[in-house]
Amino acid sequence: MRDSEILVSHHKALMELSHDADFIEQPRHQKLAALTELCARRLNVERVSVWSFPPKGDRINCEWLYDASAAPDNRSNSGVPPSLYQSEHPAYFATVGSERVVAVENAQEDPRTRSFTRSYLGIHNIHAMLDAPVFDGARMSGVICLESRQQRSWSPPDISLAVAVADTVSLMNTHEAWIRSKQALEYVTRFDSLTGLANMDSLKARLNHLIRKVDKRGRGGLALIWIDIDRLKVINDGLGPQAGDQVIAEIGRRLNDLQLTGKDFLARIGGDEFAVVIRNKILPELLDSAAELIQQRIRSPIRVDGQDLTISASLGISRYPGDCDDGEELLRSAEAAMYHGKYRGQGQSTQYDSEIQMTARSRFAVESELKLALENDGLDVFYQPIMDSTGTRIASAEALVRWNHPDRGWLSPIEFLDVARSAGLMFRLGECVMERVCRDWRACRANGINLATISVNLAPEQVMVTDLPALIRDVCGRYSMPVSALQFEVTEDALQGELRVLSKVLEDLVDSGAMLAIDDFGTGYSSLARLKSLPFSHIKIDRSFIKHLPSDDNDRAITLSTIGLARGLGLSVVAEGVETRAHERWLFENHCDYLQGFRYSRPLPLGQLTDRFYQPTHLVQSHQRH
Repeated sequence: MRDSEILVSHHKALMELSHDADFIEQPRHQKLAALTELCARRLNVERVSVWSFPPKGDRINCEWLYDASAAPDNRSNSGVPPSLYQSEHPAYFATVGSERVVAVENAQEDPRTRSFTRSYLGIHNIHAMLDAPVFDGARMSGVICLESRQQRSWSPPDISLAVAVADTVSLMNTHEAWIRSKQALEYVTRFDSLTGLANMDSLKARLNHLIRKVDKRGRGGLALIWIDIDRLKVINDGLGPQAGDQVIAEIGRRLNDLQLTGKDFLARIGGDEFAVVIRNKILPELLDSAAELIQQRIRSPIRVDGQDLTISASLGISRYPGDCDDGEELLRSAEAAMYHGKYRGQGQSTQYDSEIQMTARSRFAVESELKLALENDGLDVFYQPIMDSTGTRIASAEALVRWNHPDRGWLSPIEFLDVARSAGLMFRLGECVMERVCRDWRACRANGINLATISVNLAPEQVMVTDLPALIRDVCGRYSMPVSALQFEVTEDALQGELRVLSKVLEDLVDSGAMLAIDDFGTGYSSLARLKSLPFSHIKIDRSFIKHLPSDDNDRAITLSTIGLARGLGLSVVAEGVETRAHERWLFENHCDYLQGFRYSRPLPLGQLTDRFYQPTHLVQSHQRH
C-alpha cells in the first residue's frame, strides 16, 4: 500500500474516533486512552504516552500511558516515572523545544535521547521513539510519545498520524480551557466573590423559576426574607473596610450553615444585604420563627481584630402569592418591609402588609436617586495617598468615588456600587469619576499645585468596551490633562473577559500614556499567563495579605512571592492596607515599592489632600500618620 493510501487510512480511523458521539461525551482520561490505543494499533508500536510540561517547563510529567503488553486494567502510567527533568536530559528538552517533532530510529544511541537509556529506555527495551507536540493555545504544553521495542524508521504516514493525534489532544486542551474560562466567568457574573454566595442576578432567576412553578401547579408558595446588617458603615469607618469584609463573610457563612425549614436559596444581594428564599412553609408564624433563628445566629458575637462585635440585622419578609404579583414585586415588598422596621429601630423583623407603603427607602429608590445623581454631577471623589517605600513622601493618589446623599449623608462605594452594577450604571459612573478627576487636576494646576499620578479604578463593565480609551482621551483633552497623569487599576476578576478585546482596550490606554495596575492581587481568578500578556506596570497586593504581617507565616510567604513575581516581570508593587509601623517596616525591608493605607491617611476630599500632602515643605512625619 502506498504512503498516501496509508495516510488516508490512518486519518479516516482517527476522524471516525474523534467525531464519534460517545467519544465526545467521554471524560478526558477515557479520550486519552482511546487515542493512544488507536495510535498504537495503527502504527504497530507497543507504547504510546501523553506527557505535559508544567508552566516552568523544567520537567515533563506523564499524564497517560497505553502499554499493549500490560493488562487492560493496568495500562495507565504502568512502569513510567511520573516526571523527567530537564536538568538530567538537557539535549532532549532542547530538541523538543526547537524541532517540535522528534523522530529517533535508535533512541538508546541517539544523542538527543540516550540520556533516558539507563533509567527508562533500557528498562523497557525501547529502541525507537517518535514525539509530536501538544499545544495549549500558543504554548507548547506537552508531547505525544510513541515507543517501539524495534529499531525502525518513522515513515511520513507514521509522523502524520502522531501529529494528528497530538493536534486532537491540543484541541481537547483548548476546549477544556474554554470550559474553565466560561465557568470562571459564570462564577464572576452569578456569584459574590467575598462570600461565595449567589448574587442578585442569581436570586432573581431563582425567584422567577419558583414563581413559574407555583403558577403552573396552582398551589404552594414562597417567601423572601431580606436581611440588612445594621451599622456596617460604623464598623468600616472605625476598624477599616477589611473588618467590614470579615463581618460580611462570617455572616454569609452562618446563614449558609443555618438549617431553616423550607430554606431553598441564599444570596448576597448588596454590600451589607442578604436574602433567604423559603418554599411552601410560609405561614406567618413559621416565617416569624425563621426570622428569629436568623436574628439569633447573627447576634452571636463575631471576633474581629481581637474584639468581639455584636451585630444586629433588620429583616423584611414578603410572600408569593399574597403580597405581590411577580419576582420584582416580591423583592420590593421584602425590602420595603425591612426599611419600615429599620425606621422603627434596628434589629427588628417585619412582615409586609397593606399598611406598609412603598415610600420606604429601598434599593429601587436608591437606584432612581443614583441615576439622578449621575445626570446632575452629584458624585464626589475622595483621594487616598499612595506613599513611597519609606512612607514619608506621597507618590500618587487613588481616586475613590463617594456620594453625598441628600438624606443619608456621605455614602461609601460599598453602599451603592452593587446597585449601580445591577442597574447597568457602572460605565456611566466611571465617566463621572473621570470628569471629576480631570476637573480636580485642572483646578489644582490653576492654583500652582502639581498633583502626582492619580489612580482611577476601572470596573469589569468598562474594560470590555472598546470605546473606553477614546472616551478617556476626550475627557482628558477637554480639561487639558495629559493621559500620562493617570494610572488605571483593574481587579483580577475584571480580566476574565475575552482576551482579544481586553488586550486592545488596555494596550490602547497604555499607548495613550496611562499606566496600569492589577488591583487586589491574589484574590481573583486570573492566570499568570494572561497577566504577563497584558501591559501592566504595577501590582497592588490585597490588604488581606498585609493585615497580619509580619507575624503570619502564610501572609509573609504570599507577600514575598508576590514581590518576587513582580520583580521577575519588571513590575512595581503597592501594598494596600498598611496600618501599623510593623507593616511599614517589614514592607520597606522587603523592598515593596509603594505603601497605601490608614497609617498615612483615610481617603480625603481634594482640599484636605492638598492641604496635608502638597504644602511646599510637606514631609509626612510619624506623629502625623493615622
